[in-house]
Order: sequence, then structure tokens, then C-alpha cells
Amino acid sequence: TRTKSVDVERADSGIGQMPARKWRNRASETLSSLQGWEAHRPCTDCGERDLPVETDVQNCNQRRADLCEKCRKRRTERKESVLEFVNTEASYGEDLRIIKEEFYLPMQAAGLLSQEQLQGIFSNIQELIDLNENFLEILQEEIDQAFDQGDDDLMTVCIGEIFLEFVNMLPAFQTYCLQQSSSVNMLNALEKEKELLRIFLNVSQNDNTALRRMNLRSFLMAPLQRVTKYPLLLSRIIKTTTEYHPDHGSLREAKSRIESHLEHINMKTKQEGNTWTLRSFRQDSKKKREVINIEMRETALKTVGWMREETRFVMEGSLQLAQPPDGQWVKKGSKTLKFQNMQVLLLVNMKRVSESSLESAEPGPVKDAVLVLIRDKNNGKFHLLREPLRLSNCIVSTDPDCDDTFELIEIRREAFVFRDSDRARTHHWFRQIRRYSRELGSWKKRRNALPNIMISTPHTRP
Repeated sequence: TRTKSVDVERADSGIGQMPARKWRNRASETLSSLQGWEAHRPCTDCGERDLPVETDVQNCNQRRADLCEKCRKRRTERKESVLEFVNTEASYGEDLRIIKEEFYLPMQAAGLLSQEQLQGIFSNIQELIDLNENFLEILQEEIDQAFDQGDDDLMTVCIGEIFLEFVNMLPAFQTYCLQQSSSVNMLNALEKEKELLRIFLNVSQNDNTALRRMNLRSFLMAPLQRVTKYPLLLSRIIKTTTEYHPDHGSLREAKSRIESHLEHINMKTKQEGNTWTLRSFRQDSKKKREVINIEMRETALKTVGWMREETRFVMEGSLQLAQPPDGQWVKKGSKTLKFQNMQVLLLVNMKRVSESSLESAEPGPVKDAVLVLIRDKNNGKFHLLREPLRLSNCIVSTDPDCDDTFELIEIRREAFVFRDSDRARTHHWFRQIRRYSRELGSWKKRRNALPNIMISTPHTRP
């Protein structure tokens, strides 16, 4: 009987024995290569290739399986440091709440002290409470959002960026710290003088379980202890944060800002004749420079009278300034001008977009912008050269033949020529001042007031 072709079954693979053997060898080599790469794949944090082989794929966390043992440990330590920062901030806020609810309000309600005496003892405690609540709310939101998104290591939480958003809380700490000595002295004197106050404080300490058998003086030290602990907490996070992390630079800047501010507070206490200091820090040129900047910012804010939370310090630093006689700037350029060193601060007053501190970082509408000119320090104090230059009344221009300087002309008043020792920084100053000058006031009015000024010429720097 003839067998139909459809009933015949092929015994081989259809590609022959030699090609099949080569294919199996190639597949085996590829599998070995993949297993080798898997055993030595680079760590996602540091790029090293010392990862352990994961045997149980279903039970291991794939995200953590891409980390070397060193980076796993670092992430764990960083998470602990971040949680420590947030938890201690919450504990500090609880102490502030106790000061208000267990001491201030009962003493006020019972009439134990006058309002002036309460203000002398508790200083700006309410301002510190408000700042702590807002700061802690943002921190907790970041933690919760990270967990909700599956970030169990909290790698997306940027403590440094958040801290810099709330850097305006440092002057509030300064106000409290500088009044601490007089507050304690007033409390001691009133406790000796008023028997009812003495009884209230003793009963509160012994019978009020919320106080943990601590007296009022111990709680009043909470803000001082908290502000001096920030550098330590930030240092721990920095130590466990790789330099490639987006928050690494902000963490270092935040640590530098708080340390410089503590040095500034110590300097103020010495000027007022107090012997105590918060904490000693390494005295290097960068820290001293930042302390000087804090003093200049305080001088500038006091001069313009703006609210601190609506003020941005866009640029600050040393510039050389000259006031050329009529015609000299045009005919001879900057070679014959006599320059003097000056501290210059560019301040911008901006409306807050939202009450949320993180959202307020977005640029809002510019209300005003000024240049504050401060003479170099003399006799321990800063002195203004003149009243601030309001950029809404100024025109900023350059001369193509003098690209190391720029000119700022105040309508119908004075003209100033500025330059920095670094030409690139001179250009940066020019661009920033021109930017805010153009956003303010009536440009048409300024153009008509100075018809001879070449505005937006092809030679003007972009």
C-alpha cells in the first residue's frame, strides 16, 4: 500500500544535525553570558559590579537587587537619617505646643503675669510654632508621597531643598536666641516675687504628666537646642547621600547656611555683652563671608521695609562703582574713571503664588526691585552709600567698546558705572539687573525721559 506523504513524520529538526548542534551551543553560551552579566551587573547607585546573585527572584525586591551591599546599607542609613530629621522636628513641635498650651495660655488666663511680662518670657514663641507646623507639614507630605509611590528607601525625599525653602525661619530662631538670656532672668525674678507663679510652676512640674517632670526653663531651651541640632542632622543625611543624588548640593548649602547663621547669632550675643554661645564652628573664610552676607541682608531688609517672606536676594557681592562726570564716560570710556569697592545687593519683592512654601518657589509677579549699595564695613557696622536704586526708574545699558562694565542711569538723577573683577560675573550682573528693570515701571516713560540712550541696539549684550 502506498503511504501518503502527510502520514510521514520527520524525525529530525528540519535543519540538520550540524546546524542544530551549533544553535544549541550558541544558546548555551548566550545563557552563560546573561548569567555572568547578572552576577556582575553594575550597581544603580555607585556603578560597582560586586552585586550578589539573587536566587529567589519572586521574593527579592528588584529595585534593591540592583544595588551593591554597600549602597544597600547606605540607603538604609539615609532612610533612618531622614526619618530622624522628621521625627525630631515633630518632637520639637510638641515641646513648642506644651510651652503654649501648658504654660503661656494658663498663665495668661489666670492673670499670673501681664502681657508685657509674658512677651518678655516667651518672646516670639508663636512665630516659631507657625514655622514648625508649616515645615513639618511639608516634610510629612514628602514622606507620605514617597511611600505611596513605592519609594520605601525615601530616595525621592529632598530634605535639603525643603530646608532651603524654609530658610526664612532662621531669623525667627535668631530673635528667640538673642532674647533668651533676658527671658530667663525675667522668669527668675518674677518667680521670686510672685508666690502664685511659683506655686503654679511647681504643681505643673510635679503633677502634669504632659511635662514629663520638666520645668518651664527646660522647655524654653527647646528652640536653642533645635537650631543647633540642624547641622548635625543634615551632616548625617549628607554622609549617606551620594554626590549624584539631586539633593546633595542643597543639603550642603543648607548645612552651610545654618552654620553661618549660628555664627552670626554668636557674634550678636557678644556684641550685646552676653557670655554664652550656641555652638562653636570652624572659622573659615566661607563661613565668615556668609556671616557678613547675613548682616548685609538684614541691613538691606530694614532699609527697604519689605516683608522677609516676599523678598528674594537675587544677587549679592562686591562690585566696583564709579560716577563719571558728564561726557567723560562717552568720550574716554572706563579707563579714566575712579572706581571704589562697594557691596551690592539685588533685591526683588515678589507676590507669593500660594501659601504652600514649595509652591511659592515658583516665580510670581514682580512688585518691586532695588539695588542696595553698602560701603565696606567700617567701625563694625555697615553704612548705606545712598537710598536704594529702584530699577523701575532706571535704565541699564552697555558700551560695545567697554565690555567689562555696564551703566545704570537713574532717570533725571545720577549715573553709575559698575564692574566686577571677573568679566563673566560683570555680564551676569548686567543681565540680572536689566531683566528686572524691564519688568517694572513704564518702559515708554523711561525711554522718553532719556531720548539719547541707545536702547536695544545691536551692540547691546544679549
